[in-house]
Amino acid sequence: MSKELINGNYYLVSVGLILLAFVVFFFSYERRKPQAREMVTLSVMSAIAIASRAAFAMIPFFKPINGIIMITGMAFGPGAGFLTGVVSAFVSNFIFGQGPWTPWQMFAYGVGGAIAGWLRKKDIMHEELKLQTALVGYALIQAVVGPLLDVCSIFTMSNTITAQYVITIFGSGLIPNAIHGLATALTLFLLVKPMMEKLNRMKIKYGMMNKESSEWEEV
Repeated sequence: MSKELINGNYYLVSVGLILLAFVVFFFSYERRKPQAREMVTLSVMSAIAIASRAAFAMIPFFKPINGIIMITGMAFGPGAGFLTGVVSAFVSNFIFGQGPWTPWQMFAYGVGGAIAGWLRKKDIMHEELKLQTALVGYALIQAVVGPLLDVCSIFTMSNTITAQYVITIFGSGLIPNAIHGLATALTLFLLVKPMMEKLNRMKIKYGMMNKESSEWEEV
């Protein structure tokens, strides 16, 4: 079997696993039977995330979108964060361009939102700890979201994968990921407290996402 075919199979298998993760998260979220007001709220947060990406399109790699996604995860839980990340990446790519990278962006942004939701439950990311939350958001981009996007580049930019090629791709992603992380950190530092206050009041007033906490505590 040729290296090109092997690498192609790696890509297909990885995308298959990503799609499986989508199914698991969506099924877990749908099992809660979310209310219409919850879906409307997440749609609004996705729209804000998409707008934040579009607003800074002229600045390469500066993407506040993940800061909004992480705030959503912090406010409404990992499932909501994942769903918002997936939708925001998919819809915003109608502006920036769809392609083989789209499932990876959907997965990476969703994972970032889900982890932020989980870290909020552990009080590692918290609206009262703005600097710490911003630094953790930066670290998530550098350690999780960015590398996942780099893996996509590994599969899509060459038919032959070697150790040197992988190192080159990850190395070339350091600066873009740093800029992406900076945008995320600034968004969290400036917006996490005012947005969380409003989202928490909305959540309490309308009894939103009440079941998600207990379901996701086990994650």
